[in-house]
Amino acid sequence: MRLGFQKTPWDLSVAVGYASLMSTILLALGVGNLLAIVLVLFAPGYVVVATLFPRAASIGWIERVALSFLVSVAVVPMLGLVLSLTPWGISFAPFVATISFFTIGLGLAAYRRRMLLPVEQRLALTLTPALYQWSEYAVVDKALTIAITAVILAATGTLGYLILASRHGERFTEFFILGSGRNATSYPTALKVGEPGMVYIGIINHEAAIIAYTIRVDLVGVAIVTNATVERNRTTQSWINVTQADGQDWTGPYTFLISYSGLWKVEFLLFKNGDVSNVYRELHLYVSVT
Repeated sequence: MRLGFQKTPWDLSVAVGYASLMSTILLALGVGNLLAIVLVLFAPGYVVVATLFPRAASIGWIERVALSFLVSVAVVPMLGLVLSLTPWGISFAPFVATISFFTIGLGLAAYRRRMLLPVEQRLALTLTPALYQWSEYAVVDKALTIAITAVILAATGTLGYLILASRHGERFTEFFILGSGRNATSYPTALKVGEPGMVYIGIINHEAAIIAYTIRVDLVGVAIVTNATVERNRTTQSWINVTQADGQDWTGPYTFLISYSGLWKVEFLLFKNGDVSNVYRELHLYVSVT
């Protein structure tokens, strides 16, 4: 039995289909998995090499596979660098989407370049299931085979460790405040005496356990002395209790009133499991009252 392609570039169809399917799965689950290793360490480089070398006579298959790994290792960090300059930053979903769009886009470009060539010049591969003797390989082919195998094993082990470490080692709580429009721009930073100010307080549990949270809201009068902020007085305004399971998020509105003019700091202190002697997270908002 012989398996192969030349007239139809099935390899590029598989690369584009894999990138589309795997990115969809990753974005739906919100976490990485071992099956995604090809999306990071092989697929981007493969479509780049396929775009640059569409002809069968350009380079051999061993060199093509080796270059695919090397180019992926170079391209993926560059995509991350470009992404870091955007408003989205280097976070899971934008990073997966960027790699996927890059792979799909270059895959389509490689498909077009190859289809413009005469059939006899297009990249081809014929697989005939058989057992080959190691001694039949040239020295260069043996070295490349060993190097590629080592890279695959090292990359697989590293990715598996990072996935397990991220699932079991990274435990934290997101604590945030939003403005009245549920965004980070509409904070009540300038009020009249007695005018209500409203924010949204948010908590997301990533602690891998059920956590009883306590939020204390303090109103702090401050003054600016020689370019330093000095606390003049402090009054506790509210206590809020929220219990969440791992992965749950809570957002609630909070309204405050300030009865005196001046510069004030509304301070939000987060405590865990009833231990109000140790502040776990602290947020604050400066408000000028006239």
